[in-house]
Amino acid sequence: MTTSKPDIESELIAIATQLLIESQEPFHRTIRMETMLSKHLGMDSLTRAELFRRIEKKFAIELPDQLLASASTLNDIALYLQSAPPHASFRKTWHSHKPAHQKGIFQPAGVTTLIDTLKYFAEHAPSQSHIFFQHENGQEEIITYGELYERALIVAGGLRALGVTEQETVAIMQPTSPHFFYTFYGTLLAGAIPVPIYPPFRMHMLEAYAQTEARILKNAQVRVLITFQEASRLSQILKSFVPSLKWVVTPEDLQQDKPLTEPFDAKPDDAAFIQYTSGSTSDPKGVLLSHANLIANIKAYGKAIQVGPEDVTVSWLPLYHDMGLIGMWLGSLYFGVPLVLLTPFSFLNHPEKWLWAIHYHRGTLSGAPNFAYELCIRKIDPALLEGLDLSSWRVAVNGAEKIYPRTLQAFAEKFAPYGLNEQAILPVYGLAESTVALLIPQGQEKFHLDQVDRKQFENHRKAVPSNAKDSLTYVSCGEPIEGHEVRIVDEQDQPLPDRTVGQLQFRGPSSMQGYYRNEKATQAVLRQGWINSGDFAYQADGAFYLTGRVKDLIIKAGRNLYPAEIEEIVGRVQGIRQGSVIAFGTTDPIRGTEQLIVVAETRATQADVKNAMKAAVQAAIDQALDIVPDHIILVAPYRVPKTSSGKLQRAACKQMYLEGRLAKKQAPAWLQVAKLGAGSVGQTILLRTKQFFQLIYTSYLFLWICLSFPILYAFTYLVSPITYRKIIKGWSRFILRIAFCPLKVKGQAHLTSTPMIYASNHASYIDPLVLITILPLNTLFVGKAELLSVPFLRSIVRKLQMLPVNRLDFAEGLQDTKTIEAALNSGASILIFPEGTFSYAAGLRPFRLGAFKIAAVTQTPICPIALKGTRFILRDDEKLLKPHAVWVTINEPITPSGNEWQDVTKLRNAVRAEIAKHCGEPSLDFIAAQTVASKLPPS
Repeated sequence: MTTSKPDIESELIAIATQLLIESQEPFHRTIRMETMLSKHLGMDSLTRAELFRRIEKKFAIELPDQLLASASTLNDIALYLQSAPPHASFRKTWHSHKPAHQKGIFQPAGVTTLIDTLKYFAEHAPSQSHIFFQHENGQEEIITYGELYERALIVAGGLRALGVTEQETVAIMQPTSPHFFYTFYGTLLAGAIPVPIYPPFRMHMLEAYAQTEARILKNAQVRVLITFQEASRLSQILKSFVPSLKWVVTPEDLQQDKPLTEPFDAKPDDAAFIQYTSGSTSDPKGVLLSHANLIANIKAYGKAIQVGPEDVTVSWLPLYHDMGLIGMWLGSLYFGVPLVLLTPFSFLNHPEKWLWAIHYHRGTLSGAPNFAYELCIRKIDPALLEGLDLSSWRVAVNGAEKIYPRTLQAFAEKFAPYGLNEQAILPVYGLAESTVALLIPQGQEKFHLDQVDRKQFENHRKAVPSNAKDSLTYVSCGEPIEGHEVRIVDEQDQPLPDRTVGQLQFRGPSSMQGYYRNEKATQAVLRQGWINSGDFAYQADGAFYLTGRVKDLIIKAGRNLYPAEIEEIVGRVQGIRQGSVIAFGTTDPIRGTEQLIVVAETRATQADVKNAMKAAVQAAIDQALDIVPDHIILVAPYRVPKTSSGKLQRAACKQMYLEGRLAKKQAPAWLQVAKLGAGSVGQTILLRTKQFFQLIYTSYLFLWICLSFPILYAFTYLVSPITYRKIIKGWSRFILRIAFCPLKVKGQAHLTSTPMIYASNHASYIDPLVLITILPLNTLFVGKAELLSVPFLRSIVRKLQMLPVNRLDFAEGLQDTKTIEAALNSGASILIFPEGTFSYAAGLRPFRLGAFKIAAVTQTPICPIALKGTRFILRDDEKLLKPHAVWVTINEPITPSGNEWQDVTKLRNAVRAEIAKHCGEPSLDFIAAQTVASKLPPS
């Protein structure tokens, strides 16, 4: 560019100043080139996007989309302007032709998992285009079904080469790019569970980001983090704070190995992935979804919007979000229709690119949160729409946050001249706990708005129709998708009549399996087979209308913000009275999203002190949540309304605000990295110290085992099996004693010499050693046949008369079943681990039905045994031991009630429930069966 550096800087400062003045954003400092856009000027992502648009117009240049994310100051923008040549309009360079899409291929009814879905297309249409990825530089990259499968197999091979085992969790921290698809499916093909997480983009947020993501990674007990090159340094630091995290790799690292030759054979009830709904609290909640959940939801919403072979999906939504991941990508994959994908930054920087992608690719299916439609209404210059044709767009989904009636009407009006049919605009409702979709209007009619009397609504929770000027207007989100049920209930979970506002509850085949390793949160939303959504709504003429969040959730620019989190953050700011902060959201009619309002008490009275305090509040929220408040109001002590018991009254405070009755320096990125690095060093030193003592302890035990094992092995040739079991029992007690692992047994009276099936949870290789010390001598262990091929060990297990099985679910092996039944009939008891296997991650896994089928057929009682503490002694994939107490709870035996399928599942559920009470680990079982009463009898 020919513009001089001083001219560029003065223009940038002038543009930023004018923007803030027009936005009525309070700022109390001189704008300089080094002024932080978010921290000092309070610019959120939408305001930054508007700043970029004005700069582009002034300098006649197109700024790269990535700059929107990375630029922290005006200096960052100036550096680009000084070095970059002018760019032509993206419409002239983005596409030179209209692509000819092949028709989609509908899924056969037999496909029941995500893995089978991709394998089907890779086999039947390997060269057909699946994804048309739009790079931010204007280039298009096409990914075929065959290529996706082949590249995913390579990633799967790389994960297996690292040692990743089935059902272990793998975090995917990838920006929107082809690598995300390969790593997501590669994780599935390896048998692991993908955990998509938000990738870092803003350098000044590194410390807060690391703290947030560390909590998620810990909760998920992630074994592998697949990151991208720019974030690899931060990811290595995260490794120090997450004990389970063993490998931090990039997709390029994983593609150095050979493709996986035997992909994981997923079953419908197997976990497909974990979607974290919130990572900014100390108790993150990960929604666990099975393959069956996903297929059921995709099929149901596909039927509701009538997906057909002529459809083309267009999306810019992030792939770590359920609407982008499931609603757009996995849905298009299942139905075999093309997906045109832009990056989120492409949309935020140039929202018109979304519409032009629909134009060029003749897109038919697309969707976004309400704020995106509002952005298109307000920010796209008509000059950029010349020649645009949206007549192909037949389903424009509006969901994922509060839907504003004005936005629907304004979007329809603005883009009607460009061929948009207003009947295409489809307000919907969904949530991660129901996979993604739950309510969708049926038919092709225009969206329906319901006007209700304000007084009746606010005072009596009645949605009484009204045409008054001050009436409230709500949007119909339609009816439940096929196979799902929705109801509106009161605080006692009793159904409410039409047009009465209450809590929305749901159930169906898409219902989540539970919050991963968070039993408390899971039980908190369960209501006798229904799941509580946390939303207020009412029903009228079969349709549902969402009215607000039960817990005052604030939704801003598509993000869910919890008041309690914000209040806690603000309360730590110096000068703010702790416990006297309220945060709430109010409708922003201009942006079509919510404004974040913070009210806080302070004893300060000087204006300059208050201004500094507001700046500190803004910086604290920005650092912790990566968002800035729209308004900060500081009030005198005791002005924040509370109940007599001291609870905050958010609704009352919001009303006072609406009625007008309410009279810390950010560290630079290098310093944040330095602090994280110092913390990482400290964690590493602590870890190495622990490992040193564990090495001494392990060596000590290894010496004892080496000294005693030859004698133990010799007895396999000298004594009878029953005598050998006595010897092994004594040896096991001795090893536990010298290992300083006290054994505490409860319920030993339930052990008898009569034939019994003992069922225990499985957490460690130590489990058989513990159980052999307490179980009766007539107990035979059921184990994998592979043990018979291990030198020396095979002699011991043969002497112990172990019953080998060739499959994890040994009921599928007819001969294995007969062998076990014969052992029971001969008077022996057996021990089984119904989980089939164990892994690094703590948690009680789903039980396989084999043992329970045998118990039902032979009418043998099952005794549930809960082990607690063995995982701490020797965790899977760890080679060093550590001492720990072991607790064994022997529960009362349960006798089968019959031998029908319902009896088998009932027995399995009852046994598992008893073990879950005492094993001391979160239950990783599926709760979907509990949400559909007709599926299983009560246990």
